[in-house]
Amino acid sequence: MAGKVRIAVAGAGLIGRDHIKRVAESDCASLCAVIDPAPAGAELAALHGAPHFADLAEALRTTKAQGVILATPNTLHVPQGLLAVGLGVPALVEKPFADTLEAGETLVAAAAAAGVPLLVGHHRRHSPLMRRAKETIASGVLGRLVAINGMYWFRKPDAGYFDGPGAWRKAPGGGPILINLIHFIDDMRNLVGDIDSVQAMAANAARGFAVEDTAAVVLRFRNGALGTINLSDSAAAPWSWEMTSAEQKWYPATAENYLFVAGTKGSLGLPKQDFWHYEGEPHWFKPLALTSARLPEEDPLVNQIRNFCEVILGKAEPVASGAEGLATLRATLAVKRAAETGEIVRL
Repeated sequence: MAGKVRIAVAGAGLIGRDHIKRVAESDCASLCAVIDPAPAGAELAALHGAPHFADLAEALRTTKAQGVILATPNTLHVPQGLLAVGLGVPALVEKPFADTLEAGETLVAAAAAAGVPLLVGHHRRHSPLMRRAKETIASGVLGRLVAINGMYWFRKPDAGYFDGPGAWRKAPGGGPILINLIHFIDDMRNLVGDIDSVQAMAANAARGFAVEDTAAVVLRFRNGALGTINLSDSAAAPWSWEMTSAEQKWYPATAENYLFVAGTKGSLGLPKQDFWHYEGEPHWFKPLALTSARLPEEDPLVNQIRNFCEVILGKAEPVASGAEGLATLRATLAVKRAAETGEIVRL
């Protein structure tokens, strides 16, 4: 434990358990507290030999935490983030790190004014698969980017996930646009650049909740490229980051691509790094060559915690900062507004 960064984790739900396990096993961090008023919080704390608290402020003051991961329900992210910032404790906030743009701006501004690091849990930015794809695109081998297309189809369970403590997922502030699509929006921003405008449609016909279960999105990027996304948490399908990347072992691996980036000279399929390109004149009568890259396996959540530790120690900048999280949130909320109004929403 000597020399390790003292990190507390608030939230003992699905993603909170992931963070708790990785902090407890980390080579740079020690788990100084588990914060959750539910019995699951006490059980996880006991399992990992960490103190348990029901109250965030008490935990941060008592344990002298050097950082806190906020993996609580979406509506708690901003008030808890402001509390941490007010105590001078750097925070890694799960996405979406705010449920409104105004709240997100308040949190980012408060962290900047206090000089307290604020990170957002866009863990795919820490994936070697995403890093390699970004390097490939930046190298120019695809030529001028013209289009990006992705499928984000998966089947959430009917029982358990939306019940009890998970009931917030079917109420306003939940739904797969804010819970899942926000990751995909961040992927596209990370790879292609800032988004200029958004069009979208959403439906709740499959589950009948107050929030959507399916959405279709069209994006215009500032560099002129166009993007499309189709999302559903009710689709029996193999095309999602979780299944295709095989980085999170509790999801079955499908060996498929889920995202495609096209340029004037070539195209890239992710996560397999399938690079299709012409070796001579680019012409649809000419054959395309295919090369793929096999990358060493890494856990992006482990990489994210390592970056958090280095930021706390002043040795690195955030890979996914509060400002970047705010930009992705702005684009994701634009998707919701476009779906609700039927209008083009400009950013």
